[in-house]
Amino acid sequence: MEINSRITLQPAYVLHRRPFQNTSLLVDLFTLDFGLIRAVAKGARRQKSRSRALLQLFLPLLVSVSGKGEVKTLTSVESNVSAFRLQGKRLLSGLYVNELLSRLLQNQEEHAGLYESYRETLVALQGTSELEPVLRRFEMSLLAELGYAINLEHDCETDLPIVAESVYRFIPDLGFQASILSAGAASGPDEFRGADLIALREMDFADNQAVLSAKRLLRLALSAYLGEKPLHSRGLFAVST
Repeated sequence: MEINSRITLQPAYVLHRRPFQNTSLLVDLFTLDFGLIRAVAKGARRQKSRSRALLQLFLPLLVSVSGKGEVKTLTSVESNVSAFRLQGKRLLSGLYVNELLSRLLQNQEEHAGLYESYRETLVALQGTSELEPVLRRFEMSLLAELGYAINLEHDCETDLPIVAESVYRFIPDLGFQASILSAGAASGPDEFRGADLIALREMDFADNQAVLSAKRLLRLALSAYLGEKPLHSRGLFAVST
């Protein structure tokens, strides 16, 4: 993959930042046209650094970077708007979304549609929308953008439509297969009621079982690509409840 040596005034959000060397930061940026960019912000930990105040989570930025390697050097950062203000579980949800992007995106692969989904997710998290539909919608968008879309329409073996009365086993990378062992009830960790799959497809979370089922399914689907390293943000959710 050809790595761009100079990127100028690119719309971006900070996904993650961590100390680097004595006074710098290593920053994961999610950009409109280049997807994930990792860059060193030199001197950004100094008290008088202008970039120190701007390199915050959930703040729309314009960034410029340079360098031929996969890790760039941040050459400028600016913003003339306010950050999205997230608190409590909404803040933890934002951290969770950021961590998913940092873990799953490849360096400098364009995801303009996902960038817009991310912005819409931040708008929803700042508002009063129910958290579960917001998070499930983003997770579904992320999987689809990465080429791992979940087919909630058909049985992957027979191509028959998923029906509410049946139980299905989820097979990562393939989809759902009607279970012949379950007598109308989802008993295994990879089994789901057809009714709950249809509810997720329609983003209908009126039923609490459908909410729990959707959360379990998306966790199972994402774990296939996240590997064994746990998500730090999930641990924060556990502490807060």
